[in-house]
Amino acid sequence: MFVDEVVIAGIATVGLMVAFLGGVVWFIWHDSHKKDKKTKNS
Repeated sequence: MFVDEVVIAGIATVGLMVAFLGGVVWFIWHDSHKKDKKTKNS
């Protein structure tokens, strides 16, 4: 595979999208567990 600026930019873009979506999923998962604990204690 010929590695030039476009390939590096594409890999970086895909990596950033995966990191962003992973952060969103982690936030939703973490937030849902907080709500479960609050409802159990109330």
